[in-house]
Amino acid sequence: MTDCIFCKIINNEIPSRKIYEDDDVVAFLDITQVTPGHTLVVPKKHVSDIFEVDEVLAATVAGKIPKIAKAIKKSNPKIKGMNIINNNGKVAYQSVFHSHIHILPRFDEQDDFSIHFGDHSKNFTSEELDSIALTIKSKLEGY
Repeated sequence: MTDCIFCKIINNEIPSRKIYEDDDVVAFLDITQVTPGHTLVVPKKHVSDIFEVDEVLAATVAGKIPKIAKAIKKSNPKIKGMNIINNNGKVAYQSVFHSHIHILPRFDEQDDFSIHFGDHSKNFTSEELDSIALTIKSKLEGY
């Protein structure tokens, strides 16, 4: 893709701070550095989001996450935890439409990053949850 910023990074057309690269995956520091060490893990093949990723590519990219995450954690003894996030679609906060995974080192509760999971469990009956589960299950390929 000619105007994709991640494709340009992959092709060394614009500078980045790469920390890992192989034939299929590249990992580089996110320019925003939400927290120090914030890294993006990106497939070299251009796919917009998880909905374009096949199982082989998913396994390839996901298989690199532990190695990269462990290196990031070892790089700074102040890192106490880590968020690993994949946003898909504008509504889900995806801003670059080349699939990527964020690795966000966490230092403490005041490190300027947060996620909120609302608890809506009281809004669903057991039957409604069963219906949602069955509908999703019926859409799984090969299940």
